[in-house]
Amino acid sequence: MLFRNARLADGRVRDVRVDGETIDAVGEDLDADGEVVEADERLLLPGMIDAHVHFREPGFSHKETWATGSRSAAAGGVTTVVDQPNTDPPTIDGAGFDRKADRAAASLVDYGIDGGVTAEWAPGELFERPMAALGEVFLADSTGEMGIDADRFETAVERAAAADVTVTVHAEDAALFDDDALPAGDGPTGRAADADAWSAYRTAEAELAAVERAGEVARRHDADVHVAHTSTPEGADAAADAGTTCEATPHHLFLSRADLAELGTYGRMNPPLRSESRRAALFERLVDGTIDVVATDHAPHTRAEKEAALPAAPSGVPGVETALPLLLEAARTGELSYERVRDVTAANVAEVFDFPRKGRIEPGRDADLVLVDETDPEPIHGEKLHSRCGWTPFEGRRGVFPDLTTVRGTVVYRDGEFADAQGRNVRASAADGRH
Repeated sequence: MLFRNARLADGRVRDVRVDGETIDAVGEDLDADGEVVEADERLLLPGMIDAHVHFREPGFSHKETWATGSRSAAAGGVTTVVDQPNTDPPTIDGAGFDRKADRAAASLVDYGIDGGVTAEWAPGELFERPMAALGEVFLADSTGEMGIDADRFETAVERAAAADVTVTVHAEDAALFDDDALPAGDGPTGRAADADAWSAYRTAEAELAAVERAGEVARRHDADVHVAHTSTPEGADAAADAGTTCEATPHHLFLSRADLAELGTYGRMNPPLRSESRRAALFERLVDGTIDVVATDHAPHTRAEKEAALPAAPSGVPGVETALPLLLEAARTGELSYERVRDVTAANVAEVFDFPRKGRIEPGRDADLVLVDETDPEPIHGEKLHSRCGWTPFEGRRGVFPDLTTVRGTVVYRDGEFADAQGRNVRASAADGRH
């Protein structure tokens, strides 16, 4: 396959030739061998690596499955996903990992599987499995009630460092939550008020304290720690100061508490939405390079579940199909560069999680490619997306969606149609020298 006259993120127009599963050459006037895709100077990017998804299997297939989640990923230009451990049963031992891997065989895109930690953690054979990372390690309870105390966190980081495994941390300190912010009594106060109370309850100070603690533990054990879904500029700055990497989600970058009047409990997530001023400052950290990675924390729930009042409404929103389109629209309108989009969705992610074959358009890398017409945004509508949950917090916003997505040289999505393909575990590949 040859992509002819594709525009790369840095503005150069080049041919990109694919041989089998890998990129063979990047240059000008390359000879074709097989299908020729006339890019006509459309933008060609490395596929997004979404290092934080919850595809809900096993245990919650009414919300999402590996089949539906991975189709949603491919349609959004995501070619690798990393699934988190808070399923039922949780992925906290060798048997749990194997159970998750059986479900992941249905994935259309490549994937990693994170091992998890609980209060009674006894990992046994977990570190013998091809994990992408240890995490999301919860420092406060979220979906799945996997929050752990300081001693257990220290032990987990120490074990992971010894095994040369990155630790992804959900950084909130529950001791700093503001119980007085929650509605009193049992009666509902309205979904918008409930959701805003959730933002007040899970305070910005709770995130900052947990990021700082994660950095201290990382330094003690010389561990690779990655802070998940940083929701505040203070948290992003603290991660940078501590020498840990961090990610931000599209919902924290593009939504704020000002949107809760419309979203109600559809906008409840952990960490919660912050003020508009904090959102804008977090976006500035994306632009200036403080934030290393954009990941979605794709966490779908059904409409019936989300329409409940506190405390019944669960936390989490879908996002795997809309992340790259939203970032590309921000680049189209001049809010950030296409090179930053490439870096935070692909190149940096491959470096943080040590996926040496992923993340760049260069010879020898996997041919995970996304072709988009960056001049042609379209409105986002939940009913047109492919997640099983059928809704989006970004309803009506604009995004630049892919025309074509390839995973290791195979076209998995083109012009609204999906191919019959199978992803594989990025750690299980013999070509990945880490494990």
